[in-house]
Amino acid sequence: MTPSLPDILVGNFMCMADPGPPEQQGEFMAGKVGLVALLSLLAAQEAERGVAARVEENVLIRATLDEAAADYGLNADWPATDALTLGALDSVNATLRKALIGLHEAVEAREDWPRHHAILRLYAKMADLRRLDLPPLPAR
Repeated sequence: MTPSLPDILVGNFMCMADPGPPEQQGEFMAGKVGLVALLSLLAAQEAERGVAARVEENVLIRATLDEAAADYGLNADWPATDALTLGALDSVNATLRKALIGLHEAVEAREDWPRHHAILRLYAKMADLRRLDLPPLPAR
């Protein structure tokens, strides 16, 4: 499961809304606050870059599917959305990814190595688009 930005933010809220019993204070609470802070930092990056990453990823997947449609008998009527919300883009993305996985399986079965390597490069690009940067570790 990949949690969505709203899931992370609600989780942060729920984690901090109830202070917990006294035995959970001290180091446990410090760790809890640190984790919430890290998740908040990652959520901020996702809020800043998430829509653009999904739009570009959907375009790239759609282009890969379109390029292979004739050779692999794919239906070239891929879903689209005009809504620039994470939920709408993720819904389209899920459908496109399923089609891409199906294409990749067919490509491997045919031993179509040039297209296989193109799909692997697409996966690397997709991972780069979704990358979130962790802060440096504090000095000890």
